[in-house]
Amino acid sequence: MLKDAFFNVYTKFKLHFYQEIFSRFQDREASLTTVETFCMEAIQALGSPTVNEFATFMRISPPNAAYKVNSLIKKGYIRKVQSPDDRREYHLEITQKYIDYYNISTAYMTAVMNRISQRFSPEECAKLEDMLTIISRDLMSEVEIPDPPPS
Repeated sequence: MLKDAFFNVYTKFKLHFYQEIFSRFQDREASLTTVETFCMEAIQALGSPTVNEFATFMRISPPNAAYKVNSLIKKGYIRKVQSPDDRREYHLEITQKYIDYYNISTAYMTAVMNRISQRFSPEECAKLEDMLTIISRDLMSEVEIPDPPPS
């Protein structure tokens, strides 16, 4: 069934990420908690949100969001950058430290995408891209994130 096949792919991506994280932190404590990892993924997906935009997206209170953001700032995974347009506003930006952490996940996705490109025809890959775009844009409207820059 399509549902089972999709669930298996999604689960394998998650489990590979967990395997890599645990193997890298086997001898030391992981620097991001599970909840902080979720927060970082949301901040990255949102681009450079404000604390309030992050709170709204995550459906948490602004004080709770500020607490989580401050913890992530202390750990060096994000920084607040003052908006050039509105000096009262600060946007959250991920740091290289998080990019290095996140690359554990993206490296595997890139490897799988390369395997897809080798295994399937350009037409099949284009169809998969079209289908994924429709799924993201039209069938998952509950989760609004900015479009990624073209690669």
